Amino acid sequence: MAKSAEQRSPPDRSCRDLSPRVARIVIVLSLAALAAVAAPKAVFLVGNLLAMLCLMIHTAMHVVALIPSRVPTSDPPPLPDAELPVISILVPLFQEQDIATILMGRLAALDYPRDRLDLCLIVEHTDRITAATLAQTSLPGWVRVLSVAPGTVQTKPRAMNMALDFCRGSIVGIYDAEDAPDPRQLRKVADYFAQADPQVVALQGRLNFYNTRATWLTRCFSIDYAAWFWVTLPVVQKLGWPVLLGGTTVFLRREALEAVGGWDAHNVTEDADLGIRLARAGYRTDLIDTVTFEEATANPKAWIRQRSRWQKGYAVTWVAHMRHPISLLCDLGPWRFFGVQVLLLASLVSTALAPFLWPIWLLLVNVHHPVAGLVHPWAFLAISLFLGSTLIIHLIVLVVGVVRQDRPALLPWIPVMQLYYPLATISLVKAVVEFVICPFFWDKTSHGVTKPDLEVSKTRRAPNQT
Repeated sequence: MAKSAEQRSPPDRSCRDLSPRVARIVIVLSLAALAAVAAPKAVFLVGNLLAMLCLMIHTAMHVVALIPSRVPTSDPPPLPDAELPVISILVPLFQEQDIATILMGRLAALDYPRDRLDLCLIVEHTDRITAATLAQTSLPGWVRVLSVAPGTVQTKPRAMNMALDFCRGSIVGIYDAEDAPDPRQLRKVADYFAQADPQVVALQGRLNFYNTRATWLTRCFSIDYAAWFWVTLPVVQKLGWPVLLGGTTVFLRREALEAVGGWDAHNVTEDADLGIRLARAGYRTDLIDTVTFEEATANPKAWIRQRSRWQKGYAVTWVAHMRHPISLLCDLGPWRFFGVQVLLLASLVSTALAPFLWPIWLLLVNVHHPVAGLVHPWAFLAISLFLGSTLIIHLIVLVVGVVRQDRPALLPWIPVMQLYYPLATISLVKAVVEFVICPFFWDKTSHGVTKPDLEVSKTRRAPNQT
């Protein structure tokens, strides 16, 4: 069973054998470093051009996102209790000592018939901390604890693969240990799947934070999430690109999930990878208007560790699917193939090359630029105007995201995002190192570090979606 959980996804869609490709990427990075030493000004110029190209693509996405679109005005008709499907909820746990009791209280608030709710708490066989905590917790009859046998890797997707065979539901959902979902969330999921096209096999809900006011970083993280879940993901769906699923508040038709081979046990962003594999199989992912609150990482060190895992997973996912680019192109078609390059490759490249653009702002204070002698002054002026306009558009996107998230108190913190974004470049350095030496290492995020500043009772109302 342990072996099956690790090799459930097809070999040609899994990242479990990436050694030759990683070696090639290391060679390319080494050559780039040598070029930077041999011709620093030329490399700096090329880096600026590539960074601006990525910035131009993302700005175009933001412009599309700001174009008003028609939003459904009514929810699908509710299903009577007798017609509701059985939903299995997977909650992977690891070294959770303080969150278990709180988690059960939040999940007990779910408004769904208990005979149709199959809650599976997944615990690693070696995790004595969580096992002891659950042993002291009174669990209702609709909750099961599944123990995961040891294997060659210890990741969240491997644990879920093992639990999948024990699920009773035709719909499989995922929550994290610190989640506080909307109580009517499962009913919305069941209603949506009942009226959706059969090709819609995945639903992604929105995420928000209940500890936003803990630190400056949690405020910026909340703004970041507002832009992603309330602006970026909707435009990805509007463009028809594959939706990179999140790690929680994801709901899947079990039949389709099993058809694509479950989760890739070796991928540390198994959610994003699954979104692409579902798209390659001809399935669709929709966004659902429901919110789950969770805990934001509150200090830069923890944030960098978490973000580097996501970035490493994006890199691993891109390399895994691009091992046969023609096959990926045939599966997705040219437009969605381009979307994958934007969402994965351009995202990483723009973060890596962001430092190339920072010195350009020195022009505003009349400081000499490193490549001033290589570019005509009029070109510098055009670049400055371009960067200024992209900054304005980006700030508008952040404002729109915060307003849609219904967190107006965060608006004054938007300028602080200029201190937040460089952390992503720092975390990418860690991600690249791990990509080379330990691509499957799962850097766990600790939960229960800060106290919620938003009471759980207040999370019962989804934020304003206008």
